[in-house]
Amino acid sequence: MDFQSKKLINDPNDVVTEFIEGLVETYPGLQYLDGFPDVKVVLRADVSGGTYDKVAVISGGGSGHEPAHAGFVGEGMLTAAICGDVFASPPVDSILALIKAKFLHQGIRAVTGPLGCLLIVKNYTGDRLNFGLAAEQAKSEGYKVEMVIVGDDCALPPPRGIAGRRGLAGTILVHKVAGAAAASGLSLAEVAAEAKRASEMVGTMGVALSVCTLPGQVTPDRLGPGKMELGLGIHGEPGAAVADLQPVDIVVSHVLKQILSTETNYVHITRGSRVVLLINGLGATPLMELMIAAGKAVPRLQLEHGLAVERVYTGSFMTSLDMAGFSITVMKADQTILNLLDAPTKAPNWPVGADAKIPVPLPPSRTKKNEETLGRPQQLSPEGHILEIAIEAAAKTVIDLRDNLNELDGKVGDGDCGSTMSKGASAILEDMKKCYPLNDPAETVNEIGTSIRKVMGGTSGIIYDIFCKAAYAQLKANSQSGITALEWAGALEAAIDAVSKYGGAKAGYRTLLDALIPASSVLKEKLAAGEHPVQAFALSAEAAVAGAESTKNMQAQAGRSSYVSADILASVPDPGAVAAASWYKAAASAVKNKYQAS
Repeated sequence: MDFQSKKLINDPNDVVTEFIEGLVETYPGLQYLDGFPDVKVVLRADVSGGTYDKVAVISGGGSGHEPAHAGFVGEGMLTAAICGDVFASPPVDSILALIKAKFLHQGIRAVTGPLGCLLIVKNYTGDRLNFGLAAEQAKSEGYKVEMVIVGDDCALPPPRGIAGRRGLAGTILVHKVAGAAAASGLSLAEVAAEAKRASEMVGTMGVALSVCTLPGQVTPDRLGPGKMELGLGIHGEPGAAVADLQPVDIVVSHVLKQILSTETNYVHITRGSRVVLLINGLGATPLMELMIAAGKAVPRLQLEHGLAVERVYTGSFMTSLDMAGFSITVMKADQTILNLLDAPTKAPNWPVGADAKIPVPLPPSRTKKNEETLGRPQQLSPEGHILEIAIEAAAKTVIDLRDNLNELDGKVGDGDCGSTMSKGASAILEDMKKCYPLNDPAETVNEIGTSIRKVMGGTSGIIYDIFCKAAYAQLKANSQSGITALEWAGALEAAIDAVSKYGGAKAGYRTLLDALIPASSVLKEKLAAGEHPVQAFALSAEAAVAGAESTKNMQAQAGRSSYVSADILASVPDPGAVAAASWYKAAASAVKNKYQAS
């Protein structure tokens, strides 16, 4: 299926120049050559070619890989970057203009001084040819120029023919090594040697969940749902294989084995080596997913491959527009490489590398109540058995509703209500088997709150924990012997009052209280009228369901739904209210069925 990409741009032909204009406005240490639109070059604002006493380090290539390469221009890294059009190698004249230009905007001199310049080029035919021709022409005019080509792709098996391995995110590490070497005052030959050595010790492989969409073009979604592509190129070119989407553990393991394969031997890294790890987002991958990949890659490198992970860099370094996916780069590191990577730089997009970490032990709890004084009774009382049945029914109903609740929440909130509630319900079921003192209803309610607090994030977790703690306090104050139906009703009312007090919501605010307040009112009313407690419970559950449905007609005044238009809200009941009504009704039905069966 083909689709037109959606971009927040103006004319697709102007995206690169407008990107550069925004970049230099954002970072005062950067400037661009006055040659738009033909010459698109970003350079350090503090460098003048006539007086610059260091080796200039220059890189570049097609645009669309931001922050590469312009985002890595700065003292201690690149001196300048040449930007081609999207996925197109920059023309020779742009490269040559940067190397030898005599007069720049606002009188800034060219970046290439007496010590010459090093060109770092990703291994793509267009880049090699254009940078190579520019280098030769500059040499013929008396400039000192060296070029290092980076081909760190480990996805495709050898032989690679004359094309060789593609240049990927490992190029960024080579930029840093070369830039730090140049900043330390090394000669052109020495800087080139450090860059070449680094390029020979680095390997990269990418995994994509989608192709990228080019500005102003129709893009085919060739992968389709449930598929991922291993080794997809940074311009969207096909990779090594298309496979079913797998958990990130499996993906990371496969990629690392491919990079470190002794069959291809692309990177000469053996057990006991010191390495640097770089996790690179391809443009549309949330930082959460990149951090998950980093967290899985480090122990695999350490335990499965016997490597010492000295530095970890995680973020978006060399993207492919809005491609979803990531690449993993592993570089062999000695102390010289580490010193160069750690050297200071003012490049705006270079991160701070971190050593691999050992988790800090969780501080011991001040109370050992769960382990020492509470636990599941060996023998359940009749009331304890009924309580277990009600809790189990309520929790399982919430778990079964996960996808439906997420769908509802996706229309009026952030789409995670079902997942969040399901986590809490699963924890309740698990903990009930081990530590709920079911013969003590008050303590059981308190433990439900503890289970929820452990796993349910966001507002929902806090609200339900407050709900349970308030109910517990009410039950504990009145439980001299057994707990009566009226005391259960009082606990429900106290819990609702606490949620309203601390959360600020009231009836009509389109929250879970719009299900629970009617339930509480009907329960008290029916019990006061002499209705059997089981029947009163069942009738109050119907009120909860009706209350949840009525939220369709309410304007939200709390939570994320308060930002959603009334037209959208009118078609969807509040997910939190639906969840509350569902577990309440499930518990009431389970209790009723138990009594009818007996």
